Amino acid sequence: MSFVPIRVGFFLAIRQIKHASLWTTILIMFVMTLTFLNLVVINGVLVGLMQGAVTAEKNKYTGDLIISNLNQKAYIENTSGILNILNGLPQVSLLSGRYLAGGTVESGYKTKTRDSDVTESAGGVIAGIDPVKENNFSGIGGLMIEGSYLAPDDYDKILLGADLLYKYTPIDTPGLKNLKTAGVGSLVRLHIGSTTREVLIKGIVKSKVGELDQRIFMVDSQLRSIIGRDDLNLNEISVVLKPGVDPLFVKNILVKNGFDQGAKIQTYLEAQPKFLKDIAQTFSLLGNMLGSIGLVVASITIFIVIFVNAITRRKFIGILKGIGIDSRAIEYSYIFQSIFYALSGTGLGVLFLYGFLVPYVNAHPINFPFSDGIIYVTVAGTSIRVIILLITTVVAGYIPARIIVKRNTLDAILGR
Repeated sequence: MSFVPIRVGFFLAIRQIKHASLWTTILIMFVMTLTFLNLVVINGVLVGLMQGAVTAEKNKYTGDLIISNLNQKAYIENTSGILNILNGLPQVSLLSGRYLAGGTVESGYKTKTRDSDVTESAGGVIAGIDPVKENNFSGIGGLMIEGSYLAPDDYDKILLGADLLYKYTPIDTPGLKNLKTAGVGSLVRLHIGSTTREVLIKGIVKSKVGELDQRIFMVDSQLRSIIGRDDLNLNEISVVLKPGVDPLFVKNILVKNGFDQGAKIQTYLEAQPKFLKDIAQTFSLLGNMLGSIGLVVASITIFIVIFVNAITRRKFIGILKGIGIDSRAIEYSYIFQSIFYALSGTGLGVLFLYGFLVPYVNAHPINFPFSDGIIYVTVAGTSIRVIILLITTVVAGYIPARIIVKRNTLDAILGR
């Protein structure tokens, strides 16, 4: 295969780019940059929306590994043995254990005038926590949107998840009950089984993690006394591992010791709610569809620009063919022009994306109702989109050049 047409085509491409209108070149590069960002950013925002939810679930609730009671069990069996193993592993950084019980919180009972009057109530999971360990693990103390966090010696005081209050979740449907009048400083009744306690709402938690925002938190020692849990067997243990440690490594250690017979042991990926995974896949597909529209627009733009350029230069093309320049060299020249526009546009797009946009949005997440959205892009994903854009641009540049070059040489020279 002769490389002469390629070298000649490259030479012609450089000359045409140098002599092209500066504003035209800038416009094409701008279109290619926007197309690249459209391909990457829309998909990145949609996937990042769910990635933010997944990250929050991991950092604030499950940790790298979460151990919970089996469905048919009331608690994690042999909790002390599990804790001894975990505390002895150098790969483990933090632990937070929780006691759980079902219950309801009731308000408005003091203003009842008749026994038949209905009071406000909301049901949820009551979580007994060690305030210090839980805050070290999840930073829950920084998630208070009203009131203050629990202290280890707080007695008859609770925190409410924001979803249990109408003020923060204004949904009024028969299937969802929340408190409309209660708030920080209100006295409410806490019903756990046959036990009723009057407690004070000390603070409101909003984490954008469903499991936490629907919970009622109190000091673990008090919940243990209410439910009669004297054996110290927990219902949940969230484990944070040191950076770089594979959660499966620690999980396998626990499984080999037989703890999976009395507890559910899951990595944070295994514990993800199915709806998060389904929505992430749907958003990724939607992002690719929207990005494809931008790709089509860019292809049409390049096609029109190259076609108009070739039409206006058809006399020049005819002269080149007349003096013996290989038609393939002329076609290659337009292909090289297309590659130049694609690489220039995507290069500027990559610089803007990784140099500014991604760091800025990650530092200032988009405040969605159910997550702090980020732009989730990977080097592999970006590289694939660059290649797709390059191939599409080359095809869009080659077709019009091929159409013009195939015209009769004499007709091209005479402008017919």
